[in-house]
Amino acid sequence: MSRSDGLAGATRTHGGPGGRGPVRPDPAARRLRLTEAAAVRAVVWAARVVALVTVVASVFPAPRRAIMASLRASLGLPPAVGLAGTVISLVAAVGLWLLAAGLRRRKRRAWALAIAVSAVLTVVNVLHGLSTGHGYVAAGLTLALLVALVATRHRFVARPDPGGLTRGALVLVQLPVAGFVLVWVLLALNPRRLDGAPPWWQLAGHAALSLVGVSGPVQFRAGWLDDLTSAVGLSFGVAAVLVAGYHLLRSPEPEPQLSDDDQARLRALLDKQGGRDSLGYFALREDKTVVFSPTGKSAVSYRVLAGVALASGDPVGDHEAWPGAIEMFLGECTSYGWVPAVLGCSELGATAWARVGLDVLEFGDEAVLDVAGFTLEGRAMRGIRQAAARLTRAGYTVRVRRLDELDDDERTALRTHASRWRGDAVERGYSMALSRVADVRDPRGVLVVAELDGRTRGLLQFVPWGSDGLSLDLMRRDPTSENGLNELMIAELMAAAEGLGVRRVSLNFAVFRAALERGERIGAGPIARTWAKLLRLASRWWQIDSLYRFNDKFRPRWVPRYVAFPAVRDLPRILVAALEAEGFGGRPPAVLRLLRR
Repeated sequence: MSRSDGLAGATRTHGGPGGRGPVRPDPAARRLRLTEAAAVRAVVWAARVVALVTVVASVFPAPRRAIMASLRASLGLPPAVGLAGTVISLVAAVGLWLLAAGLRRRKRRAWALAIAVSAVLTVVNVLHGLSTGHGYVAAGLTLALLVALVATRHRFVARPDPGGLTRGALVLVQLPVAGFVLVWVLLALNPRRLDGAPPWWQLAGHAALSLVGVSGPVQFRAGWLDDLTSAVGLSFGVAAVLVAGYHLLRSPEPEPQLSDDDQARLRALLDKQGGRDSLGYFALREDKTVVFSPTGKSAVSYRVLAGVALASGDPVGDHEAWPGAIEMFLGECTSYGWVPAVLGCSELGATAWARVGLDVLEFGDEAVLDVAGFTLEGRAMRGIRQAAARLTRAGYTVRVRRLDELDDDERTALRTHASRWRGDAVERGYSMALSRVADVRDPRGVLVVAELDGRTRGLLQFVPWGSDGLSLDLMRRDPTSENGLNELMIAELMAAAEGLGVRRVSLNFAVFRAALERGERIGAGPIARTWAKLLRLASRWWQIDSLYRFNDKFRPRWVPRYVAFPAVRDLPRILVAALEAEGFGGRPPAVLRLLRR
């Protein structure tokens, strides 16, 4: 997670973590939000039921044959329409099921498409009922869904991606045309594998019908060619619907905008209330957006990825004004169909989020060192003490300075070193990193630089945590430097902390720390031991166990951190967004580039 290269994780709290503090949300606003949520859930489940009934009616042979025969007879359509009708019904049902996800996010465009689909299904079911005496149950269900959608139209307010309609329309043209041309070429290049010599217009008709999975007029001598053209055509047709639906229904993903005025207002809040949360200063990241409470006394910073508005840490500012900022943030999420989520909030912050209806999980601990009680003496600190002494004898020296003491040349050199040491690795960090080095905008930050024979070999950067604390932002070292260099730099920082007016230092964040610790205890049960083993296995790719071990060397005070989210079903999407934000993957860049094109 930012300064710790880890993921998220594990213990469920019941009804929030039970923190204390005057966080009082508006009861009327909460009741209204719950009422609206209940109405939306009812519509979503109605859409799913209608989709399921439509699938059953389309797939099971007896109802399908009766329905298709009556429809062809009433409209005077050719027999091929039977299969086409089945395919279209299935597509409509699957589309309605997918639209339910958009309805759950209150997306206006999903509501409009669901109105169209349910209206068509209602008409079709009524015709079936008039001609065969069957289908009235399905007609009643689709009509009920249509009425419910109309009645709750004011609940679906989420705005779509501004360019989604254009991209969706282009996809609906481009992919079917590409599939049509490809099937036509396959037919034209294999005349010997066709019965007779069908004219070009029959080839074209067959290629067009293949897009919806219907057999055309062309007859084949080679069965594999029939299967191939059908598979290619239907694949392009289904892909067109799915990709166009993605663009039509996707939530906006605006570029982060943290204006100069926003930064000034955030800094003012941090100057007054920045000592409450060690992660508060990271609200100043350039890739975040901020929303303020109506009074301007608090704010929530966030970034939108994969349809998730990902906040981090506690709201900035006076905690008595947090409910106002949280309501504004949730209002933004509703307006754009985003899933609200919070990474790394404190117990007090988790309480505030739980009181507005979000679920809360404890997913790790922050290592905090108290300057007054920190010492390298004693058996427990022998490893740190020996590492520091060994590197000091090897000639390493460490300087601890405020960032405003550096000149421009030093800043440039340190940025160059940090970039070179990182190499080709992705810049990691979101909730606990600034992603900038020795910047003039952070004058009260602290830089710890290790040197050997006049050459810079490692650096730590800390950001302010109120007026008397520091929070670790960046940890880099020359890959060729000796082990123990980070331990030496932290030890020297703690030695110089009192002179800097620092009383507390926040180190790396250790995800799943409690689970790892429980799995190592004597008498731990099989579940706890198995979970700890899985975490150590995952540590081959992510620094889970190693960060816990590193932090634990300093005998810190462990402070729990939480993740807040609307529902368990949203966790996979939130995980993808968190991984992408923290630099651990998420959506593959190649897929994103393809979808943008």
